[in-house]
Amino acid sequence: MGIWNRMLLLVLLSITFFKLNAQEVEKYSSEENPPNIVVFMVDDLGWQDTSVPFWNKKTPFNQLYKTPNMERLAKEGMKFTQAYATPVCSPTRVSFMTGMNAARHRVTNWTLEKNKATDYEDEDLSFPAWNVNGISPEEGVGRTVLATTLPQILKDNGYQTIHVGKAHFGAIDTPGENPLNLGFTINIAGHAAGSPHSYLGTEDFGNNGDKKHLNDVPGLEKYYGKDIFLTEALTREALIALDSVKSKPFFLYMAHYAVHIPLYGDNRYLQKYIDKGLDEEEAKYASMVEGMDKSLGDIMNYLDENDLAENTIILFMSDNGGLSAHKRGGELHTHNKPLASGKGSMYEGGIREPMLVKWPRVIKPESVTNEYLIIEDFFPTILEMAGIEKVETIQQVDGKSFVPLIKKNKTSNNRSLFWHYPNRWGGNGPGIGTSSMIRKGDWKLIYFYKDQHFELYNIPNDIGEENNLSHKERKVVSELASELTNYLKQVKAQLPIDKKTKKTVKYPAETL
Repeated sequence: MGIWNRMLLLVLLSITFFKLNAQEVEKYSSEENPPNIVVFMVDDLGWQDTSVPFWNKKTPFNQLYKTPNMERLAKEGMKFTQAYATPVCSPTRVSFMTGMNAARHRVTNWTLEKNKATDYEDEDLSFPAWNVNGISPEEGVGRTVLATTLPQILKDNGYQTIHVGKAHFGAIDTPGENPLNLGFTINIAGHAAGSPHSYLGTEDFGNNGDKKHLNDVPGLEKYYGKDIFLTEALTREALIALDSVKSKPFFLYMAHYAVHIPLYGDNRYLQKYIDKGLDEEEAKYASMVEGMDKSLGDIMNYLDENDLAENTIILFMSDNGGLSAHKRGGELHTHNKPLASGKGSMYEGGIREPMLVKWPRVIKPESVTNEYLIIEDFFPTILEMAGIEKVETIQQVDGKSFVPLIKKNKTSNNRSLFWHYPNRWGGNGPGIGTSSMIRKGDWKLIYFYKDQHFELYNIPNDIGEENNLSHKERKVVSELASELTNYLKQVKAQLPIDKKTKKTVKYPAETL
């Protein structure tokens, strides 16, 4: 073989080698090195409880709260201005874990004690036998939804799955009470309760000797008697857990108890809000928001310092709208302005959430989408992000992946979203009541079961829901009521009972 033929052969071999090497790198990246995933879930954080504006302009609330790490995440990722959850916590968390709409999974109110409903008494309505015991991974547990959970699927596909903070997936003495039964390999401080007895280490987070309380936070004994806020203790434990698994792909569900009541002042930040002249309760609330944000920053710093950031996806979300019906300072039902009302309400203040997503090399920094989505969409989205295909689940999944929206900015303007709350929450106020709802395009129709009345709003034109168009736009009401009714029937949604007639209250379309 001549020298030129030898050189040509070497060139061809080199090209072949580099092609194979590139293919191997791509294969390794897609199959052997899946992304780490962090879901940062905050409890009761309202759409306005941040210095990041999720509207088309900054508001006084955006000027009040200090969340520099949310700002940092928004700069590094995508901001979702119309992200929705349910009006209260457990339905949202079950939808996240299962990909099911609340009407289908029937965990429609918050859970706590086995076989005990948490509905407040109503003079006109009685409530259906909803799944008061939450999620179950095994058959035969009454009043539960049997489902294949998100962390279980991730675990089965090689992920180390870490739960930190609030669980609230299942009632006391049921399998769903313990996150370890739902696919998590590590559980830190998660149990049946949805709020802490105390946020203070000096109070042992509520674990005071022989006086047991359902809301005592478990498993943080090393911090008892110490001057540390619960948010900080959970964050430290999360970082310790990450240290133990960072050599493998991990899924961290960082679910803070903050900023749920009881409102406690985080002394690291409290005084500056008092100095600003805030009401004492509002100063406490603002300090809890800033402590939550510090936790986000600590986790982002950890990822950077350990060379994990470029292969880690972060999703930031809240489980329902900001509390405004009680326990707050100032005028009630105004803490989420320009949105109406707050937690427990079908108005935007009760269901619209601050949402951010960072996906290195996929999401363009500082991008924004105004397309709407709902909490059950997280389930298929995270599985797609992880490269997990052809998943078999016990349950029918309602959620739709928003990966196409992230990657190609594909829109879904005519998609219908549904809410169903055949219960009564503990607070009172605008839009708080037994109801079902549909959002389609610009329109939002709410049906209140108590007196079978409708409210119709054009959300882009009336974000504060001040102009009820149900009497003016009868055709729109009829079309949306029919679609909502068909959906409720399709998923066999439970309906409340009229105490006077002893009959099930009519479906929305049946009242027209």
